[in-house]
Amino acid sequence: MSDKYRVMIIDDEQSARNLMRGSIDWESLNMEVVGEAASGIEAINTIDDIRPDIVFVDISMPFMNGIEFTELATTRYPNLVIIIMTAFDQFEYARKCVSLPVFEYMLKPIVRAEVTNTLKRLKSKLDARASVSGEDDVPDEMEESTIEQIKKYIRDYYVDPELNLTSVAQEFGFSSSYLSRKFKSETGKNFVEYLTECRMERAMELAKLSRKMFATSADVGIPDPNYFGRCFKKYTGMTYSEYVAKVHA
Repeated sequence: MSDKYRVMIIDDEQSARNLMRGSIDWESLNMEVVGEAASGIEAINTIDDIRPDIVFVDISMPFMNGIEFTELATTRYPNLVIIIMTAFDQFEYARKCVSLPVFEYMLKPIVRAEVTNTLKRLKSKLDARASVSGEDDVPDEMEESTIEQIKKYIRDYYVDPELNLTSVAQEFGFSSSYLSRKFKSETGKNFVEYLTECRMERAMELAKLSRKMFATSADVGIPDPNYFGRCFKKYTGMTYSEYVAKVHA
C-alpha cells in the first residue's frame, strides 16, 4: 500500500470539521485527515507543517475567506488539490470563481455519498499523477550566509500574514522541502518556530503597552485573534490577558 493521501480541513466551525472528519471512510480511500485549521490565516501558517495533498476549505471564513485562501494557495502549491465547501446561498458566488483551479465546489451541509464519490474521482486522478514532482530536487548548496539573510528577511517581514515557508523559499529560489531541512539543521529550529518566535517576541512587547489583543495580533502578522491567542499561550505559557495582568501587577 502506498502512502496515504493527506487531507486538511479548513472551516471556522468546529462542528463542520468534526462532521467531515468523522463521516467519511478515509481508510477505504487510502486517505487520512492530517490537520485542521479554523481560518485561512491559520491554514497559511500551518500548511507547510501539515503538507496536505487535498484541502477542503469553507468559502465563508473571517480574516481570509476560502476564495482568498485558494487564490494564494494555488500560486504557492501548484499540486495541491482544493475542494471548496459552500452554503447554498453562496453557491453561485463560488461558481463565478471557476477560473480558479478548484477540483470541485460542494454544498454544505455535506452529503456523505457525494463527498465520497468526489473523493473516488479525485483518488483516480492522484493515482494517475506522475510520482516525482521535483520538490525533492537538490539545489546548489546553501551557504551559511544565506540562512542569515533568510532570518533577516523573516524578521523584516513577519508582519505580513501571508509569509510562510513556501513564500520565503520562492523568494530565495529554493524548494520548500529543501529550505525546511536546511533551516532546521543550521538554526536548530524549524521555520514555523522561528517565525512564531519573531511574532510572539514583538507581541510580548506590545502587551506591555496594554494593547488590545486583536490589535496586537494584527500588528504581528496574525489577524486571526483566535489563532494568535493559541500561539501566544503556547509560546508564553499564559493567555494574552494573563500576561498583560502579570506585567502590570
